[in-house]
Amino acid sequence: MSIYAAKAEAELQRLYRVKQSSAPDDSTLGPEMIAYFNQTVQKRQTKLGKITEAWAQLVPETLLAHSTIDSYHRGTLVVLVDTAAHLYELKQLLVAGLEDQLLLACKTFSLRKVNLKPGGRYDGKTERALSGPRSR
Repeated sequence: MSIYAAKAEAELQRLYRVKQSSAPDDSTLGPEMIAYFNQTVQKRQTKLGKITEAWAQLVPETLLAHSTIDSYHRGTLVVLVDTAAHLYELKQLLVAGLEDQLLLACKTFSLRKVNLKPGGRYDGKTERALSGPRSR
C-alpha cells in the first residue's frame, strides 16, 4: 500500500468516525405524551365524542358530509359548514326542530345552543373550485 493510499484510508476512517451520529434518546417522550393525552385530549374527546354521535344520528347524511364539529365551549356547540347553501339548509333544519332534538339528546353534557359558522372542510373539488374568478 502506498503512502497516499494509507493517508486516504486514514482520512476516510476519521471522517467516518466524526460524521457518525448517535441515535437520539427518545425513551422519555412516550410517557410524557401519554400524560398529555390523558390530561387534555382524552377528556375533551369523551364529551365531544358523544355529542358527535348524536349529531351524526340526527343530521341527514347529505348535510353531514358538508359540516364539521369545530368546538364545544360553555354549552355552545360550534359547527363549521363548508358552503352557504348547506349552511342555510342546516339553519332551516335547526329552526324546524333539529336543535331541540340535539339539546334533548345531549342533555347530560349541558348543551344549550348550536352555533353554525361558514368554513369547514373545503377540499377544492367542489363547484367553487371549478368556476372561474367572479365577474363584476
